[in-house]
Amino acid sequence: MNDLQTHVTNYLGYCQNQKRLDAKTLRAYRIDLSQFCSHVQPADILEISPKLLEDFITGLHQKYKPRTVKRKIASLKALFHYFEYRDLIERNPFSKIQVKFREPVLLPKTIPLHTIETFLSIIYKQLSDAKTDYKKRNALRDAAVIELLFATGMRISELCSLNVESVNLYDRTILIYGKGSKERKVQIGNDDVVSILERYKKDFQTEIQSCGHFFANQNGKELSDQAVRRMINRYTSLAAIDLHITPHMFRHTFATSLLEADVDIRYIQEILGHSSINITEIYTHVAMSKQRDILTTKHPRKDFQI
Repeated sequence: MNDLQTHVTNYLGYCQNQKRLDAKTLRAYRIDLSQFCSHVQPADILEISPKLLEDFITGLHQKYKPRTVKRKIASLKALFHYFEYRDLIERNPFSKIQVKFREPVLLPKTIPLHTIETFLSIIYKQLSDAKTDYKKRNALRDAAVIELLFATGMRISELCSLNVESVNLYDRTILIYGKGSKERKVQIGNDDVVSILERYKKDFQTEIQSCGHFFANQNGKELSDQAVRRMINRYTSLAAIDLHITPHMFRHTFATSLLEADVDIRYIQEILGHSSINITEIYTHVAMSKQRDILTTKHPRKDFQI
């Protein structure tokens, strides 16, 4: 039987059980491939031609931004590679298609360091001024969350999925499970960060044990990325910061700050968990203070006697 939908279902099961892809990647695959099935339905996989794929990709370009189109095409390519691997098709129709388009380079948005200092200061003020135990515990957890985001540059999804065994405060290490189930270990280098994490862990011990995750709310449920986003918006408003701050901006700022401090980009790649140095190199475009220093001190114009 060569029904496309049946084989897509089998492929998603293969991705989950054998490739061990994470839930976020599986969800993206499911959305992208469901869209393709709807476009060609009903279809026999042996009848899918390069022309059909080209028409589908043209439609994607008309509806989505280049980055989204690139992801959807990657999902399709992976599906047809699986068909080849399983000997379900004799020839991959993608082999007859040249998919090339220029994706605009969007520079990562960072947070000025003085703004992060202001942001953290308002959280610690809320912690010290809290009138109720509920507010005090919330502020304690929020301080731990933001400190760890900025201290390690981890993704928000990685932070929310941390389990208690992944956080070793004695050794000051965090075991992070990143994209593609790849794990990496990141050191915590600041005493104040370790201190607030220890305070949080002691105070939230019951909630942590209840949900199995390191970061929890006061109901004993794991902390969601949406809860972190709402929390960031709240403190941004309290601090009167005129900037829309997202969790990922702490990661961008972390990477840019290390690059400006002359840290080797290969170390930054390893800490961030990037699969390719090309991904990390985007931060070389935003290290403006380093660029300013170079052009101020190294450019030959400074030596002109006019």
